[in-house]
Amino acid sequence: MDRRYFLIGLTTAFTFCAAPILAITKAGAKKLVDSLVKDINKVIASGKSQKAMYSDFEKIFERYSDKSYISAYAMGVDGRRATSAQKRAFSKAFQGYIARKYGARFQEFIGGKLEVGSVKKVKSWYEVSTTAYLRNEAPFDVTFQVSDRAGKNLFFNMYIEGVNLLLTERTEVGALVDRNGGSIDGMISDLKKAS
Repeated sequence: MDRRYFLIGLTTAFTFCAAPILAITKAGAKKLVDSLVKDINKVIASGKSQKAMYSDFEKIFERYSDKSYISAYAMGVDGRRATSAQKRAFSKAFQGYIARKYGARFQEFIGGKLEVGSVKKVKSWYEVSTTAYLRNEAPFDVTFQVSDRAGKNLFFNMYIEGVNLLLTERTEVGALVDRNGGSIDGMISDLKKAS
């Protein structure tokens, strides 16, 4: 009797182990960025006030980005000495800061649009290239890096005209920490006002 239950259990375990593990695909990465770009273009064309647009961009960041990874990366080595409460406060302040900073950048797109282009695999993620078309300016590249490390497809980095969001924000946050004499709370307070 015990041997039979053991074999049933072993067969069940093998069946679950043999099931394919869900992983990010080229189509999945493109679908995420298609939706992201559609939402960005909708905000750009909305005619809303700057403040309302920032609120919309914050919601877009919340929905489409791996904000935990981006926040942790931006905090860098200072994250090792931060308390859990400080990490949560930083993540919230950082989300608002990103919405204001990149919302202002995307506001430049009013009258223009983003178009999704090519998708290529890089290590365990995909890079989805888009082209920004602005009035009276030459088109330029905006690239999103997409992974499923958070359990679903989300973008974890973005390049605007070759400028890396992760590296730029880590430098900015580090400078705010330095300006506040190493105080994480001081940096968070400044981040809430920064754009």
